[in-house]
Order: sequence, then structure tokens, then C-alpha cells
Amino acid sequence: MIKAADLPETLSVFPLPGALLLPRSRLPLHIFEPRYLAMLDDALKTRERLIGMVQPNEVPGRDDNGLHTIGCVGRITQFSETDDNRYLITLTGVSRFRVMEEIDGFTPYRRCKVSWDGFAHDLGPTEHDTGFQRPAFMDLLKRYFEQLDLSTDWDTLKDADDELLINSLSMLLEFSAEDKQALLEAPSLSTRRETLVTLLEFALRGGAGEDLMQ
Repeated sequence: MIKAADLPETLSVFPLPGALLLPRSRLPLHIFEPRYLAMLDDALKTRERLIGMVQPNEVPGRDDNGLHTIGCVGRITQFSETDDNRYLITLTGVSRFRVMEEIDGFTPYRRCKVSWDGFAHDLGPTEHDTGFQRPAFMDLLKRYFEQLDLSTDWDTLKDADDELLINSLSMLLEFSAEDKQALLEAPSLSTRRETLVTLLEFALRGGAGEDLMQ
């Protein structure tokens, strides 16, 4: 288990639109670009094996490759190499972080100075949502899946604990990058669930159909 003292002041970051990583959740990634292969090789040489996931922040009329302020660092917990020198990896979320500034350097990938202030509970035990009304939530989720003609293992979802269910859906459902960022920045599991419910209800009313179907 990674402790607060193990978290570095600088991170290699992977700005991937629409990819959401949350603490204690798992994100599979396919790494093939040379700069990110270099990032992965460097991360694997360290004891913690950390990579920061952060959303690009595209501002209309500006072309400065900006980043969102909040990201989540993950530890490489699984990896395999293909015959053509690509990697299939799994990141397990450790803690969110705040980007303080980007660091100029000689690496082909981006690196940032980060702060962990305000995210100490990410390193703690599994969160519980005391206000979670599971039957009503599952009914909403079924209507959403039916509208988009999606299928899933409902028995697995029914038996999943609160955090696993809410975080997995937040990561896997096809929301916009900005919606994913809102889910990431939710200060607690209950507020993330409330945000997720709002997004599902909005989609059912047809307000975000195009974004969700991309």
C-alpha cells in the first residue's frame, strides 16, 4: 500500500481525453505511442511505479495544450508486452492530485509539479455512501441502459459494494470529458453518486444523447 510519504512532488502525466481514474479503481490502458512507452519504461524503474492521469483542458481559441487542475495518480499493477513492443497495463488509482505547474525538461512526455493537499482520504479505506438508495438507482440505471441498448451483468452490479458500483460506472459510461472531470472532482462518494444520477437523468431526457453515443 502506498502511503502519503511515498507520493512524489513531481509526476509523469498522461493527458488522455475521456479517461477517468478514481482512487482504488482500476483502469486498463493500451500504450503504444513512443513518448508514453518511454514514460512507462521510466515508471517501471521506480519503486512506486506511478503515472498521473489528467484530462486535457481545451480552451476555445487557445492552442496551449492545457491540463485540468485535478487528476488522479495510478500505480502500475499489471502489465504485459506484445510482440510488437506495445504494452497492455492496468493502473490502480491511488490518490487525486492538484497540478501546480508543468515542468520543462528533456523527457518526451509531460511532467508536473503537484500537490496532494485536500486528498488525504483517497489513501484511506473504501468509502461508503450512507444516503445511497440502491433500488431507485438501479431502476434509473436500467432505464438508461435500455435507452442506449446496452447490456451488462445485472447480478454483478446488484452485489457490488457502493464504491465499486459508483466508481466503475463513473469510469465506464460514455460521458463527455467535462462530465468525467466533474465526477473526478466530486469531494465524496455521495456527491459523485449525486453527479452520476444527474448525468443519467439528463441523458434520459435526451439532453446529452449525442455526447453519450460517441
